[in-house]
Parts: sequence; structure tokens; C-alpha cells
Amino acid sequence: MLPGLLATFLFILLLTIITTYGYKAYVRPSRIFDRVGGVAESAREPSQNPREMAVRVFEQIGEKIPLSPSEQTVTRRDLTMAGYRSDTAIAIFYGIKVCFCVAMCLVGFAVKDSLTDNPVPRMVILVGFTGFGYYFPTLGLESMVKKRQETLRLSLPDALDMMVVAVEAGLGLDQTLQYVSREIADGHPELSEDLGLVGLEMRAGKRRADSLRNLALRTGEPELRKLVAILTQSDRFGTSMGESLRTHSDFMRLRRKQEAEERAAKIGVKLVFPIFIFILPSMMLVAAGPALLKVFRDLFPMMQGFGK
Repeated sequence: MLPGLLATFLFILLLTIITTYGYKAYVRPSRIFDRVGGVAESAREPSQNPREMAVRVFEQIGEKIPLSPSEQTVTRRDLTMAGYRSDTAIAIFYGIKVCFCVAMCLVGFAVKDSLTDNPVPRMVILVGFTGFGYYFPTLGLESMVKKRQETLRLSLPDALDMMVVAVEAGLGLDQTLQYVSREIADGHPELSEDLGLVGLEMRAGKRRADSLRNLALRTGEPELRKLVAILTQSDRFGTSMGESLRTHSDFMRLRRKQEAEERAAKIGVKLVFPIFIFILPSMMLVAAGPALLKVFRDLFPMMQGFGK
């Protein structure tokens, strides 16, 4: 009796050990692999988001357009300055240009007959709508570049103050850029992204001067170019970086104050034509209108009576 119970107990124990080991070694990893593989497959599946579908259509259209290397370089530079750094940004941009051009060409076809009957102005209207459709995305891109550069310029003094504090606290330039990028991420995300890219480039092994030079080229902002020149010279000649950054920050704030005073001084001159065109006629109508109405009502009948 006892040997049978002992054999049964050992058999159950051995079966439990083999089952547990097989589950941990084979069954559970296969389930995890299937789950991760399913997630990866679903991630590779095309999304049904209309915006992403439109982006893919623009990308496919833009890939069919032949571009010269110089044109690609200029477009890549402008897109980078505007904040679009993906590899497909050029194709998407030219796809948008082509689609907008075709759309405006169709609008020109629709409205040219209702505007004039002369065939020459019709052709001019059609060409004008088509050209506007092709160059409007470029104008929009230039406007985005200027807006982003202005945002970077306005956020730079705050970043300089934090850099001064970090440098005087004993941090090196690499750690200072990473610290400032992390601290201004909420208030100034554009400048935080660019400074973070500088830190990533230096961490990847690129020389500090080259990384800072890429920052100036990537943004195209003159104030950032000046900052890059200051950092490069301070690092090369061993001068006080904190004092240089503090001086540059004070200079930028003084320049912003002078620009604001200059714009305020130009307001009087800029208001001359709006006042003369819009406000002065209304004032004349209110001031002299009742008198003129009285003259027309009383003087003209008297003049007609003298004529009789």
C-alpha cells in the first residue's frame, strides 16, 4: 500500500514539474511572441485615419515628380527650418503643391466663363489660378519658416538665462544644453527640440562645433547663429562662457525693447492713410452732413423762387 502511494506521489510531482517547466519554457513565450507579433502586424497595417490617408496620397504623388538636386536641397532646407524633418517631407510637400495646383486649375475652368467672354482674359485667368495654386504652398511654407524663427527668437532670452545659471553652477556645455532642453520643453517646445537635437548629435559622436553649426543651419535664425558663434569661440579660446551668455542675453532684451519702441514710433505714420481714407470721411459726414442737408432743403427752393 505504501509503495503504491509513494509511486503515485512521485508521479504527480514529476508531472507537475514537467508541466510547469514546459509552460514557462515553451507555451508562455509562444503566447507572448504571438501577442507582440500581432501588435506589430497591426502597427504595420495601414491606418484608416483620413489625415494619414491624405498624407500617403500626397506622398505617392510627390514621389512621381522629378526634382533636381539643387531644388531638393533648397526645399529640404526650408522644410527643416519650418520644423518638418522626416524623410518623406519633400514628397509630401510637392504632392500638396500638385494637388493644390490641379484644384485651382479646376476652379479657374469653373469661373473663367462667368467672368468674361473674351478668350484671351479667360486664358490669363486660367493661367493665373494655376500658377497661384502651384506657388501658394511655397508662400505658406515661407510664412511658417518666418513664424517659427520668430518663435525661436522670442524664446531665446529665457533659454540663455537658464544656460547662465547652469554654466555658473558647474555644468559643462553638453550637460547645459540637455538641461535647458529638458526644462523649457513645456514653455518653448520648438527651441527645446532643436537644443535636444544638438545634445543627441554630440552624444552620437559628432564634434561640438559641428553640432552647434548644424543648429544654426537647421533653424536659419540670425540670433541663434550669434549664439552659436559665442559658444564656439568661448569653447575654443577658453573664455568665461557664463559672462558671454549673460551679455548676449542682455543685448537681446535691449534689442527687443528697441524694436518695440521703433514699431511704436511708426504707428503715427502708418495711421495717416487709414485715418484719411476711412475715419475722415465719416467725421466730415457727421459734422457737415446736417448743415448740407439744411442748405439743400432751404437754399435750393429760395434760388428757384429768385429765378421766377
